[in-house]
Amino acid sequence: MSEREQPLSAGLSTLSAEAKELYLAVIRGDGKLPLGPSADQTHSSREELVRIGLLVPDSDDPTTLVAADPAQLSTSLSHSWQRQALELLSRAVSLPSELQDLAREFHTPKQFGGSIEYVQGKVLIRQRLEQYRESGLGEALSLQPGGPRQPDLLAGMIEQDLETLRSGTEVRTIYHASTRYHQPTRDYVATLARAGGQYRTLDEPYTRLILMDRRVAVIPIAEDMSLAAFIHDPAVVDYLAEEVFERCWSRALEFEGGRTVPQQVVSRLRQTIIDLMLEGTNHRVIARRLGISERTLARHIAEMRDDYKVDSLFQLGYVLGRQAQNPTD
Repeated sequence: MSEREQPLSAGLSTLSAEAKELYLAVIRGDGKLPLGPSADQTHSSREELVRIGLLVPDSDDPTTLVAADPAQLSTSLSHSWQRQALELLSRAVSLPSELQDLAREFHTPKQFGGSIEYVQGKVLIRQRLEQYRESGLGEALSLQPGGPRQPDLLAGMIEQDLETLRSGTEVRTIYHASTRYHQPTRDYVATLARAGGQYRTLDEPYTRLILMDRRVAVIPIAEDMSLAAFIHDPAVVDYLAEEVFERCWSRALEFEGGRTVPQQVVSRLRQTIIDLMLEGTNHRVIARRLGISERTLARHIAEMRDDYKVDSLFQLGYVLGRQAQNPTD
């Protein structure tokens, strides 16, 4: 770097009054200043003028400094600093992607002393998930039980999820079949499906699971998701991806947000209700496991009573039990 191509931090401060006085004295004389011994104050001012480029060595006499044109110096420094500023701006823009691999390594289990990290609190859990999303995901897989989400929650998520899809992330999500009856969820899924997201519904109980690039799996420890485990162990993550998510995905039915509910969805949902009833599971638990309300469950049971031409729940249970023992009847 030449004397005039100084770092941005150099020469930015205003010249001292003493340096200005010395420069004026030089140009009011013959424009030259010998390099011989000088008083401390003069030496300091001289070094200040040399540092910024207002005094430069005389090409004909190396023992003498000559005054430089402030206007030319100003133009030269301005161009140099503008170039450096653009270079710094370019570095600032590219730095996050350059450090992406290091950021991923920073969040590996070594930081937490183990292969499982427990995160307490919904806010911290969301922040941790957001960190992984912003680090650049190639694939995001999730099992999302619990039925339809709140409309305001869906509205708050949609732009972020669209941005994730636009960044090239492959998104696959499984919901409970009850989401097909919820207009806000249908609209949300339809919008994201057009952007490349893939969605399916599954009419059987399952547990919440989030997988990011098959490097990290997130599972709930508390039912209300106030405590979650972030699993980094490759063997466990691979098992959850292949044996849990992919198996659920293969059984699930495609969902693109359409209003029409396929008869296959209704039939499979009711068969699951029948199976759980025959196991003796109470109605509240059945509704929670399938992500539907108890009122919706009651409606399905009432329609099944009509289908089997019985008047009571007891009679329906008897008929279903006999059918399970003698499927050919």
